[in-house]
Amino acid sequence: MNLPNINEAKIRTNNKVEYLEAKNIKSTKFINKYYYIRTYGCQMNVHDSEEIKGILENLGFRETNDLEQAHIVVLNTCAIRENAHDKVFGFLGRLKHLKREKPDLMICIGGCMPQEESVANTLKEKYPFVNIVFGTHNINDLGEMILDERAQQQIDVYSIEGNVYEHMDYVRDSKITAWVNIMYGCDKFCTYCIVPFTRGKQRSRKKEDILREILDLKEQGYLEVTLLGQNVNAYGKDLDCNYDFASLLEDVAKTGIPRVRFVTSHPWDFTNDMIEVIAKYENVMPYIHLPLQSGSTKILKLMGRRYTKEEYIDLYTKIKNKVPNVSITTDIIVGFPNETNEDFLETIDVVNKCKFDGAYTFIYSKREGTPAAKIQDTISLEEKEQRLYKLNELINAYSLEHNKEYIGKIEEVLVLGVSEKDNNKVYGYTKTMKLVNILGSKSDIGKIISVKITDAKSFSLDGEKQ
Repeated sequence: MNLPNINEAKIRTNNKVEYLEAKNIKSTKFINKYYYIRTYGCQMNVHDSEEIKGILENLGFRETNDLEQAHIVVLNTCAIRENAHDKVFGFLGRLKHLKREKPDLMICIGGCMPQEESVANTLKEKYPFVNIVFGTHNINDLGEMILDERAQQQIDVYSIEGNVYEHMDYVRDSKITAWVNIMYGCDKFCTYCIVPFTRGKQRSRKKEDILREILDLKEQGYLEVTLLGQNVNAYGKDLDCNYDFASLLEDVAKTGIPRVRFVTSHPWDFTNDMIEVIAKYENVMPYIHLPLQSGSTKILKLMGRRYTKEEYIDLYTKIKNKVPNVSITTDIIVGFPNETNEDFLETIDVVNKCKFDGAYTFIYSKREGTPAAKIQDTISLEEKEQRLYKLNELINAYSLEHNKEYIGKIEEVLVLGVSEKDNNKVYGYTKTMKLVNILGSKSDIGKIISVKITDAKSFSLDGEKQ
C-alpha cells in the first residue's frame, strides 16, 4: 500500500497548535513479518484498528488472517459489555499456548478494556506473557512501544484528554466507504455506560481538518463517508466557536461526496437545524440511528438520558414528518435495574408507536465503575431473557413490514462486495441503509446502481440490477 510521506504529526492541545516529532514512525525492521489484528466492539474500535494497521504497516509488517503466521498479534478491545471481556480473556488463553510454541510472538492489547484500572491490573498479574498494553488515548505511541527493545511487559494506558492527533496514516478496510472521526470521547455520562471513563471527555476535531480529510477521500474515489463519534450531534460543544454539528454536516454535504452518513446520535442533542440539513441535501442519507434505550421515563431518568418518553416520540415524529422516506433504527436495553414489567410495557408502547426499521437490543450488562452498577438488580435473568425475546419478535415484525414496502421499487444501491451467502450475487446498501443482495456483476462493486427490489426478509432485501 502506498502510504503518504508525512514528516510530522499535528496535535491540537487545548486549542493551541503544536508540531511534535512524527508519530507516523517508519521502519524497515519488520519487513517480511506479519501482523494479526482482532477487533471487538463498535464502529469507533473498527476505525481505531484502521489506524493501528497504519502504524504496523509503517513498521514494515504485513497483514495476515492466519494466526499461526503472525509475528505480532493485536487485540483491539471493547468494554461496553461483560461478554466482550470474556471473549478477550478467552482468546488470550489460546494465545498463551501459541506463545509457548513461538516465544518471540509479540502480543499487544489495546482499546477500551485496558483503560479500566482493574483490567490493566489483571493483565499485569495474570497475563505476563502479554508484551504491550495500551489504551484508547495513546494508540499513537504503539509504534514506539513496539520498537522498544525492553523484554518486560509494557503497560501504558495513561489518558491525555484534550489531545487530537491529525494526519495519521490509516489502512482502511474499504476503498469505497470510509469512517471519519469528528470527535473523541463523550460528556453525557449515561449511568450504565463505561465509555466516558475509557475514552475520556469529549474532544472535537477542527472543522478544517475534517473537511480536508473528506475532500482527500473524495479525490481518492470514495463514494461514502460516515461521520463518527460517541455522540456525533454534540460535535463542537467543547470548541470555542459558534459551529455545531448541523453546520459541519452541511459543509460535508457541500463537498459533493456522493453519500454522507453519521453515527451515533443522542436525542438530547438532536436539533431542528440538523433535521433541516438532512432534509435539504440529497447526499445526506435519510437514515438515522436514534438510540431510545428505554420507553419508560422513570428508567430513562435512572439511565441519565435527559429526555422523557414523550420527548423522544415527539422528536421521532418530527424527523419522520420533515425527512422524506427516512429510515430510523434504535438501541434498546432491557432489564435495567428497577425496570418493572410496567416499565418494559412502556418500551413496547414506544416500539408500537414508532415502528422502527430495526433495533440493536441488549440485556443490561453491569459495568463496574459506572453509577448504575451501584443500583441493586432484582430482575432475574430468566425475566430479562423473556423481555428480550418479546421485544425482538416485535422489532423483527416491524422490520419485515418496512422491508416489504420496498418490493417493486427501484432503489439506488451502493455495491460493496460479493454476497457472503451466494457468490453469484453482490451486496450493497440503499440510501436508507437497507442491505440488498443483488443479481448483478462483480464489475458493479464500487458503483451506485439502480436495483429493482424483488423480495424482502426481516434483515435484507433481494433485487435485480436495472
